[in-house]
Amino acid sequence: MTVNENMEHPVRLGRACGRVPLSCVTSLVLGVTTLSALTLPVAAADVKVVVVDVVAVADGYRASKLRGATVVNSKNEKVGEIDDLVIGKDRVLFAIIQVGGFLGLGSRLIAVPYTSLQISDDGRRIVLPGVTQQQLEKLPEFKYR
Repeated sequence: MTVNENMEHPVRLGRACGRVPLSCVTSLVLGVTTLSALTLPVAAADVKVVVVDVVAVADGYRASKLRGATVVNSKNEKVGEIDDLVIGKDRVLFAIIQVGGFLGLGSRLIAVPYTSLQISDDGRRIVLPGVTQQQLEKLPEFKYR
C-alpha cells in the first residue's frame, strides 16, 4: 500500500500499517534522531591506552592458580594457604592468607602485602620470609566485606 494523503512523495508501507502521512513519518524520524542526540553530560576522563608486553604479562602469576597454594616460611615450615588476592582502593595488592587451625577448622584470615611474598618462577613455591605461624596468628583478623 502507498500513503498519498498530505504528502509530496508516496511512502510504501506494509499491509498492517494503514495510511500515515509522510509528515508524521518525518516527524517521528526527526524526533527519534533528536532524542538520541540528547544525552546526559558525562565527565570526560583521560583514558590512556598503554601497550604492554603481553609475553611478560603471560609469564606472571594467575590469581586463580595462587589460590589454595601453600605458604611456607624461611625454614620451609607451612604457615598457611593463600585464600585470595585483594586489590585495595589505593591499588595496592594484598594476599589473604588462611592461618592456624586444622583442615580449615579454627583457622583465621590475615592480610599481608603481596610484595612480602617470594614466589618461585613457576609459582609453585610461595615463601613469606622471616615469620612463624605464631606471629601470623597474632596479626589482626581479616574479614571480607
